[in-house]
Amino acid sequence: MNAVFLRIIFDQNSNMYRLQKWHLIFLFFSPLFLQAQERNEIPAVIDSLYREDQIYFSFTYNILTGSPSEIRSSQFSGGFHTGFIRDFPINQRRNIALGIGLGWSIDTYGNNLFIGEAVEGEGTYFAVLDRNRVDFDANRFTTQSIDVPVQFRWRTSTPSSYKFWRIYTGIRPAYVYYFQSKFVQDGNTYKESNVPEFEKLRLGATFTFGYNTFNFTFYYSLNSFFKDATVNNVDLDLQTFQVGLTFYLL
Repeated sequence: MNAVFLRIIFDQNSNMYRLQKWHLIFLFFSPLFLQAQERNEIPAVIDSLYREDQIYFSFTYNILTGSPSEIRSSQFSGGFHTGFIRDFPINQRRNIALGIGLGWSIDTYGNNLFIGEAVEGEGTYFAVLDRNRVDFDANRFTTQSIDVPVQFRWRTSTPSSYKFWRIYTGIRPAYVYYFQSKFVQDGNTYKESNVPEFEKLRLGATFTFGYNTFNFTFYYSLNSFFKDATVNNVDLDLQTFQVGLTFYLL
């Protein structure tokens, strides 16, 4: 670089000055031009062994079903679910796959079922709240669980497209590690976490369908929240139906 610069100064009174100057400019910019040209000529790489929808987020509205029929959902009942599902394509086109994952959920159920302290030898006290007799501000129970979703997956995806139709169906076993019921009325708040009748092992059927970003999701529990429990001499067989939206990331 120094040699070229000295030659320009030496020849600046001659007719070669302009040629040397333009020669220097060409030498300076030509590597940039060649690099840009090489980048434009590199073809896009298509991953023929792609996997789909491995990270998920779901928001659901939770509805209580079952017996006794006097138990109803009230106020807002919602859930948030997230996790990772490993995608295992099982055909050459890779639009049919199995999914096995690990996730976390938090669900809240507003209702009129009061859950009282467990008494040794007698079990937990359950009662259906009648607003005509009992005035209360809120009554709900909340769960947090570790989920193991298992899915059979069908989609219209291709290696070069991120917008496609999908239908996923399966089951979602879960272990509930946290449970708490909460009753709130003016001047009084009661919480209960010791409920031996609560079934910590949960199992539900799942169904998801949609296109691109927005996907409708449904969940129905296959076992009751409580076992060996009664309300007014009626078996307490309480389940949940959830409906919401699921968002997927690669």
